[in-house]
Amino acid sequence: MTHDIIVLGAGMVGVGCALHLQARGQSVALLDRRAPGLETSYGNAGIIQREAIAPYALPREPGFLLSGAGNRRIDVRYRAADVARLLGPLWAYYRNSAPAPHARISREYETLIAHSLETHQQLMHDAGANDLVAGQGYLMLYRGERALQGAFQDADARVQSGVQHTKLTGADVAREEPALTGAFAGAVRWTDPVAIRSPGDLVQAYARLFEQRGGSVHLGDAMTLRRTEAGGWQVDTTGGATLEAKQVVVALGPWTMQLTSRFGYSAPVIPKRGYHMHYAPLPGKPLNSTVIDAEYGYVVAPMKDGLRLTTGAELARPDAPRTSGQLDAAERIARQTFPLGERVDPEPWMGTRPCMPDMKPVFGAVPDVPGMWCAFGHGHQGFTLGPITGELLAAMMAGATPRVDVGPFSPGRFG
Repeated sequence: MTHDIIVLGAGMVGVGCALHLQARGQSVALLDRRAPGLETSYGNAGIIQREAIAPYALPREPGFLLSGAGNRRIDVRYRAADVARLLGPLWAYYRNSAPAPHARISREYETLIAHSLETHQQLMHDAGANDLVAGQGYLMLYRGERALQGAFQDADARVQSGVQHTKLTGADVAREEPALTGAFAGAVRWTDPVAIRSPGDLVQAYARLFEQRGGSVHLGDAMTLRRTEAGGWQVDTTGGATLEAKQVVVALGPWTMQLTSRFGYSAPVIPKRGYHMHYAPLPGKPLNSTVIDAEYGYVVAPMKDGLRLTTGAELARPDAPRTSGQLDAAERIARQTFPLGERVDPEPWMGTRPCMPDMKPVFGAVPDVPGMWCAFGHGHQGFTLGPITGELLAAMMAGATPRVDVGPFSPGRFG
């Protein structure tokens, strides 16, 4: 089964790459160990975050660092044994989170976010997936007046980048979301983002579009990737077939380094695990839009399977044993505010975000490995940035000039 290109990884990033390579006339095969959209892309908060022009910095305030060291925060937790292995990358993350480097990184990062919504909208139109749109915008909720005013100032600054918002008082929040309980100073409603009622279904819709256009989707183990005598690539499917191509794109999220390191390329990925649980909505108390609790760092989103509560970050290996403390703590706080009924899922879902110490994704040619390309490291925004990443990578692989300076995202900046 010979193709021009094999894409390994069928999350939002991998499917985005496959579609855009296909659009440039390439014969593409897409392979993953599971069906498209069932790993990290499945379990996020379902927001295409056009407003996220700055990546998540590591807070540098002493109070955050002290409380974080106690490992009882709701937004960030860690496994001590795993963090010990990540001290180097975490120190680089901390340094890059200082105001000057973070401002530079954000200017580069914004060039991707600026095209995130339009690239998704085109694919949603082509895939007939507009019915998955749950609504426009989301609420960032604040309890304290000082934090709210700081958020208002940040929102005003983002207007210069074409990001729109509305400012809400506590009374405004009560009118927009009457099912919420508690006292709130107010909220920022980001009006540009698009909320999706099932992020995994959107990835699957894009994958079906890829197949309708002649692409092939396969189940298989990406770790069987090997060189051919002619300098191409082969990988095995679970059905016993062998896929072969001249080029390969590795888009395996947090597992990318597990594969590329076999061929000599490694980069310092920081794994941030996240959990979610669905809850039955309480009768007569609908949640009208996705809400982020800015103080505690969790999200509650109306989804097709119920109200989805997603946690912040847990610094731990993707394959480390699951823990329940972070989700349980977030649920206790969320039940004081949100109309959460009984748990719907038999057990919490867990996925891993691949984050880089400089907070920027990695895509392009793998150094010193002819015919191998990669796309990973999108952190919290793989769902948002998958299509634009695919467009830019496809342009690079075709020898065309991407519409964005891709230098800041080069794999060559590591290793």
